[in-house]
Amino acid sequence: MKTWVPSDSVAEVLSDLPGVECAVYDGTAPMPEGIEEVEVWIPPLATVPDVPGTLARMTSLRLVQTVTAGVEPYRPHMPEGAMLCNARGVHDAGTAEWAVGAMIAVLREFPGFVDAQRRGEWTYHHTDVLADSTVLIVGYGSIGTALERRLEGFEVEVVRVARSAREGVHALEELPSLLPRADVVVLLVPATPDTAGMVDAAFLARMKDGAVLVNAARGGIVDTDALIAELKTGRLRAALDVTAPEPLPEGHPLWSAPGVLITPHVAGSTPASGRRMLRLIRAQLSRYLAGEELINVITDSY
Repeated sequence: MKTWVPSDSVAEVLSDLPGVECAVYDGTAPMPEGIEEVEVWIPPLATVPDVPGTLARMTSLRLVQTVTAGVEPYRPHMPEGAMLCNARGVHDAGTAEWAVGAMIAVLREFPGFVDAQRRGEWTYHHTDVLADSTVLIVGYGSIGTALERRLEGFEVEVVRVARSAREGVHALEELPSLLPRADVVVLLVPATPDTAGMVDAAFLARMKDGAVLVNAARGGIVDTDALIAELKTGRLRAALDVTAPEPLPEGHPLWSAPGVLITPHVAGSTPASGRRMLRLIRAQLSRYLAGEELINVITDSY
């Protein structure tokens, strides 16, 4: 079974599975030979060039197993008869931990204090605090659940929002009435046509004065120009691990906007994610070889 994998470490973890023939393709080196024979493709973390063309040439493809929770580069171009599975759960710990750290950093003004430290200035003043605040999680899936666990003990109220309502979770349609009460709004929704640009000027206008927007989802979910306009007024603050465009180019106005903390899409890039990714891939390929039901299969409802 010809399998393209993103790294030597993935090839090694699959090396003793019977019949699995691995070739490493990380998206930067030339493609290995035999693309038309590839049955399983595990793409790298960074999207490879020309995903539509690559998938079209994989005429024997039966499974794409991503190492990311998001599958937007692949989903629209999947060939008939091939399954798409994501890495749900792999990045939960890292992303949830980043979100907690980011909201605390912005509320407690850590970036400003770091700047003052560089200048050698003692800038004592009171800051905001996470305690007694309301944290609105938009996109309450596995990462949202992990985030709520990490918020236990911080003395906050957690409000949950998902695509559809269930016990203890509000539907997306209820967002307009929920936004004004939130001190922190955390974005964890997948990138889909429905979520593209959902955080627009109207969304941001409904957020309460002084609230913090935390984006650990995808940059395209937020209207960047609308966010910059709010940041410049000082009414809102933000912590962004993802941006639109991405990478954020030098000189982009978001870099210099007040009240924003930006990290370069690193929330899930941790050793814990790496270990869990290897375990997931091995377990998934073992299921595939045994003809068992796969996990994390992407359907029309995502």
